[in-house]
Amino acid sequence: MTAALVGAGSTAPIKILLAEDQGMMRGALALLLDLEEDMEVVAQVATGDEIVPVALRIRPDVAVLDIELPGRTGLDAAAELRIQLPDCKVLIVTTFSRPGYLRRAMEVGAMGFLSKDGPVDQLAAAIRRVLNGESVIDPALAAAALSAGPIPLTAREREVLEAGRGGATVADIAVKLWLSESTVRNYLSSAIGKTGARNRTEAARIADERGWL
Repeated sequence: MTAALVGAGSTAPIKILLAEDQGMMRGALALLLDLEEDMEVVAQVATGDEIVPVALRIRPDVAVLDIELPGRTGLDAAAELRIQLPDCKVLIVTTFSRPGYLRRAMEVGAMGFLSKDGPVDQLAAAIRRVLNGESVIDPALAAAALSAGPIPLTAREREVLEAGRGGATVADIAVKLWLSESTVRNYLSSAIGKTGARNRTEAARIADERGWL
């Protein structure tokens, strides 16, 4: 339920959760969105780990999420929100034009994907549109994603590369993901081949730069 009646001829404001790790940016966005007559920022969080617990408590209509956050990413949180709070629409905002990010955002059910470089009235308009069930995608980011083509890595290959960051051994990855070591090696070998890398460290770097992780 997004805009319950609160009085004759009036509706409740759109409740917004804002996730942004930079305090000044977060505060400015919240202030500007609160100036919109039909909007209210009901929660601000600085880490990805806070998004789902806070959303489950306050039940926002729209969650405006950055991607690069301390803890878990905005994309990971969006995937969980899709399951735990399906009525909450997700709008991703980012400074990164990595084409893989847009495809992953669509995979996890985000309704919007915008650049932080855009004006706040564009963000406000996007919030209203996603609340109405529309998809809103920055044209430049959409063009970049289309020109880059589909993500070549499977979900498992991405998961194994991600788990291997920070120097984790094959055995460590196998335990973490409940896989056999031979299966982990197969996934890593496939990911290395698809990225054209020399080793799994380079494969992870390439995949990260392209927004696949």
